[in-house]
Amino acid sequence: MLLEARGLGVHFATPRGLLRAVNGVSLEIEAGETLGLVGESGCGKSTLGRAIMRLVPIAEGELLLENQYITRLEGTALKQVRPKVQMVFQDPVSSLNPRRRVGSLVGQPLSVAGWSRRDIADRVAELLAQVSLPKDAMDRYPHEFSGGQRQRIGIARALALSPKLVICDEPVSALDVSVRAQVVNLLKDIQDRLGVGYLFISHDLSVVENVADRLMVMYLGRVVEQGRAADVLARPAHPYTHALLSAAPVANPALARSRQRVVLQGELPSPVNPPSGCTFRTRCPYAEARCAAEAPALRPVGDQHVACHFDFSEGFADATTGVSA
Repeated sequence: MLLEARGLGVHFATPRGLLRAVNGVSLEIEAGETLGLVGESGCGKSTLGRAIMRLVPIAEGELLLENQYITRLEGTALKQVRPKVQMVFQDPVSSLNPRRRVGSLVGQPLSVAGWSRRDIADRVAELLAQVSLPKDAMDRYPHEFSGGQRQRIGIARALALSPKLVICDEPVSALDVSVRAQVVNLLKDIQDRLGVGYLFISHDLSVVENVADRLMVMYLGRVVEQGRAADVLARPAHPYTHALLSAAPVANPALARSRQRVVLQGELPSPVNPPSGCTFRTRCPYAEARCAAEAPALRPVGDQHVACHFDFSEGFADATTGVSA
């Protein structure tokens, strides 16, 4: 197993109380596999990614990388592990220092790792070639590149130390639609050649559908559904996943008209003061009294694991008409 998280929790103290941004999340990623992570803004996706990177403190749970416990590593021990896990950030503008040339940006991880100047130059040229950028790019500044090219620079930097796992935090959300496919195809090509594992964080289900082997859905800091990506996208078994899929754009107008649209009522509850029982119950059209009294555990439902008291593996009935969808 490349990466394993067991009951991971990330908490932040706020003036209003304790915010449980990530609450008891468990996941596994194999080498060469892509785990897609989806959910609304504020559900804890990026915080989970940063916790795996050890960029934010982990309050509870365990994190294992290649069967080594890394949850509480510090100093030199943590520095030795960091090359194995790298990150591609969401914004290719703010994640690159505008005052440094590309060669310095991509080569910085190598410099920190103690590489010689000559070896760094050779490795940077190799990395730029891997992401389809010319060698002379290393002498230019980030502002001289397009958004897609800047994200390629970020990918090259993440690959500098040959990581085993790359966390892709919304890597294409800031790019034009025409550029997204190029970056996604680049990531898939790199995975095929290097066998790197991905945690692919996104709110765009059409992108996740093209890259993920397995899919995990988060709501208010918790995992509500997970399974093979094809199964979850074809047969969602949690009302929240069903609502997310119904809101995704469809290119075929006829299919869009025939599809049941699920409109969630109300706003996302405060993570500082979440609802009792099932945290989704305040917006769920199928909620009953049991949902307020008891938090559902993540349990097998068909080929997926779902945190819901009810079995929707055969489809969802319209909450008002009783029509199956």
